[in-house]
Amino acid sequence: MRPRFCHCLACLGAAALLLAGCRGPRFDARAPAAPATGFAVLPTTGTIPPEWLQPPTEPFRLGIGDRVEVEILEVGGTRQVCTVMPDGLIYFNLLHGLKVEGLTLEETRHRLQQELAAHYRAPQVGLILRRVNSQRVWIMGRVNTPGLYPLTQPTTVVEAIARAGGLFASRFSGTTEELADLRHSFFVRDGKFVPVDFHRLLREGDMTQNLYLRNGDYLFLPSALSKQIYVLGAVNAPRAVGFMDQVTLLSAIANARDLRADALADRVLIIRGSLTAPQVAVVDYAAIRHGRAPDVVLEPSDIVWVPESAWHDLGEYAKLVVGTFVRTVAANEGARAAVKDPATVGIGINVGK
Repeated sequence: MRPRFCHCLACLGAAALLLAGCRGPRFDARAPAAPATGFAVLPTTGTIPPEWLQPPTEPFRLGIGDRVEVEILEVGGTRQVCTVMPDGLIYFNLLHGLKVEGLTLEETRHRLQQELAAHYRAPQVGLILRRVNSQRVWIMGRVNTPGLYPLTQPTTVVEAIARAGGLFASRFSGTTEELADLRHSFFVRDGKFVPVDFHRLLREGDMTQNLYLRNGDYLFLPSALSKQIYVLGAVNAPRAVGFMDQVTLLSAIANARDLRADALADRVLIIRGSLTAPQVAVVDYAAIRHGRAPDVVLEPSDIVWVPESAWHDLGEYAKLVVGTFVRTVAANEGARAAVKDPATVGIGINVGK
């Protein structure tokens, strides 16, 4: 019996080796993760319309919150500072409210003279704009004085950054390059990403990037010292993951509480580099998770996007992802500036719809 038993054990051992050979190489959890490969350099994420590089020709128009100083020149003691109220009216002297929202200063002065003629003989009105609250731009991030700035005259991107005190400089090195990440800075207009290349503008003096601002424009210059990876899309908790010594795709998605049930795990995007000309790699996360492919090492400022629906044009889809990323970062930074301890805005929508 002993020789037969030994023979059976030998057969079982041979069968196990054969089955192991059929399955292919075994996954070694201790093997180092590999750098992400297969990045495609996409064309620029858009163009700047040439007319945006020209100063606006439309005159300033009053809006809610603006303040003007009004005076009837021939009548002493009539000087008064008036605020454009939420109903678009100003209240001056004997007038029971005058609609001025949307009017230029000259149109407002003419309307005041017309209405005051019912109470004064040929009144001459003096009008001075004292404060603008209706037209403002956001200048956020690594500038010396971030915040909201009134837009009282034609202003370019460079002029706006200068008005905010310029880029924040290190007290020790006297430089700004290590504190403002120009390649990941962005510009938003009307809720859409505008591909202003801040590195070309501020480091190379490329004035084709120096567009004129409009009411509501948003500039954000992030810190180069803030090392984060953004895990977004069809994950349970979209978030920015702090970058330590090494962050891999597995650990980053784990920090975002794993994939949602509707995630397409085999078409995960890694977006890297400048937001105006990003590089994109498509990674099979399902193969990594099941040990069929090595994990992928990420870099600071990478965007990991997990789709929830199939996409067909990688370039167009990546532009949508960058646009969604930019709008959400802008919303979060704006909320932090306006509200103490705000709730952040997560990204989990299907940008393909």
